[in-house]
Amino acid sequence: MEIQPIATFHSPFTTKFGIPKQSGLVKELCGEVVFEPAFRNVDSLRGLEEFDYIWLIWEFSANSHRANSPVVRPPVLGGNERMGVFATRSPYRPNPLGLSVVKIDHIEWESSRGPIIHVLGGDLMDGTPIYDIKPYLTYADAHPEARCGFVDRRKWDRLEVHIPDEVAALFSVQQREALAQTLALDPRPHYHDDPNKVYGMLFDGHDIHFRVDGKDLFVID
Repeated sequence: MEIQPIATFHSPFTTKFGIPKQSGLVKELCGEVVFEPAFRNVDSLRGLEEFDYIWLIWEFSANSHRANSPVVRPPVLGGNERMGVFATRSPYRPNPLGLSVVKIDHIEWESSRGPIIHVLGGDLMDGTPIYDIKPYLTYADAHPEARCGFVDRRKWDRLEVHIPDEVAALFSVQQREALAQTLALDPRPHYHDDPNKVYGMLFDGHDIHFRVDGKDLFVID
């Protein structure tokens, strides 16, 4: 089977560091699905405006090497335990395909780039190729009673984020909230715990420097 990208995803993240590890974790995070010229046909989106969510099938295009191990170390387990690759959502897979559900904010039917789907809550890097789009169906896709393996055993603690006024002023209200919620997920490698170490994260064209002390994250500049 040969597949080709039908669209490209655009987001505030131009590098992998800091991107939420699952879709929907940062609900305010804006993204765009921009179609390739051959697929810029509004008829292909007919009826999509009646749905709230879509599935995106995409490529882990920023991976520098192919997966060569049957096991991985999920960050949710601190990077210390091994799990089978097919029991995780690791980006290092035999076929580097990602699957994300995102909320449709609105559809821009006419633009110089063709129709654009504006979405919220994505976990994709800027420039990610998208191979297919499917509508999210609650009767078939939602199973709130389902077990989630080792993920059920991990309590998700968010950090308290402190952003100085001069940094906050660089962003719109929505961008600022998306930045705060992204940082609250703790972008650091899980084995790092140095309160004096300063990290850098590219977000919406800005290089955000921060450090973490306990449960508090402080944006420095």
